[in-house]
Amino acid sequence: MLTPTSARFLQRTVLNNRYVPHKPTVKQARFLLSLEPELLYGGAAGGGKSDALLMAALQFVEIPGYSAILFRRTFQDLSLPEALMDRAAGWLSGTDAKWNAIEHMWSFPSGARLTFGYLQTASDKYRYQSAAFQFVGFDELTQFEETSYSYLFSRLRRPEGSVIPLRMRAASNPGGIGHAWVRNRFVDGGKFIPATFTENPYLDHTAYEASLNMLDSVTRAQLKDGNWTVENGILFKREWFHVVDDYPRDANLVRYWDLAATADNGRNDPDYTSGCLIAEKDGRYWIVDMAHTRSTPLGVQQLVAQKAMTDGQRVGVWMEQEPGSGGVNTIDYYRREVLNGYDFRADKVTGSKMERARPLSSAAEAGNVMLVRGAWNEGFLDELCIFPEGGHDDQVDAASGALSNCFQLGLVA
Repeated sequence: MLTPTSARFLQRTVLNNRYVPHKPTVKQARFLLSLEPELLYGGAAGGGKSDALLMAALQFVEIPGYSAILFRRTFQDLSLPEALMDRAAGWLSGTDAKWNAIEHMWSFPSGARLTFGYLQTASDKYRYQSAAFQFVGFDELTQFEETSYSYLFSRLRRPEGSVIPLRMRAASNPGGIGHAWVRNRFVDGGKFIPATFTENPYLDHTAYEASLNMLDSVTRAQLKDGNWTVENGILFKREWFHVVDDYPRDANLVRYWDLAATADNGRNDPDYTSGCLIAEKDGRYWIVDMAHTRSTPLGVQQLVAQKAMTDGQRVGVWMEQEPGSGGVNTIDYYRREVLNGYDFRADKVTGSKMERARPLSSAAEAGNVMLVRGAWNEGFLDELCIFPEGGHDDQVDAASGALSNCFQLGLVA
């Protein structure tokens, strides 16, 4: 039930807003009335997530100096039919708002602005480091890393005496690389307004439900029901991996490296170097450590050498050998110059990444793979649970290689 104050606020900022052509649903109205610092809307598909975000961004465009920005992961995502920019064009074209195609920005007679941005790589957030906004919105938040989201809080500010609320708002379905942190921060943290397609009066419910029923069981649970307890992944599920505090000290140990040697320069999204330390005893596995970095060739060499020293000489070291003479030369260099004195072996991989990951998948499903508690756990699980659809699979490759090469060393009966 709306109070008189909240009813007046909704009337003034949304219902009488000449730039908002739709009347909000009950759930959208809850989202629009909240002045909490951060809030997530949606969960299921078809619940009116994009409309809710766009309404929220437009609530205060009559106030001079107001500035809002809406993010998707890539510019292509922004510009798809019915995506945020296309939807905004449908709402604002024919009004007195003006579109700047170069800056991807609508400006309003009051001087207010609505900008569209993207954060495809970790460094893209620095494109906005000199900007100031009173509203920051993320569409499909689970496609983003938490560091990108958190950084944008630094861009929320307003002039002294301003009455404009500072708001971080997001909308998303379950699944994706950011599923775990979004669920933890918003769904489990009580900063979430769930909505389903059945609450959206602008949809043909029967036809849309028939479409959703064609999906696989995991995706259907996520998109139809807004279920945050199931996750994507063809080979891996988060609940298969138990986090423990330690591993058997008499276990056999292998460190496996999947190398990359390109530093992040902010203009690309290079692969990571990943080194998985795995312990095995009696057919059970403990992933003890996952080194995971982007660096120069020298930085990678220093990391490999440092991990070998801290792991100790009883730990076998394996490294994926790339095809061709370049791979041979890399292995030879590491054997002579970086890992001299260690039990170092090359792995000439065969088969697809999916095939190489299946032994790890089978062991995990059987409950035989544990993760030793560490800061790397969540990032590793995020990558596993969207493999092979994610942008990176270096940690999966390293863990798969470590487990498989326990067999090659004769460490598993």
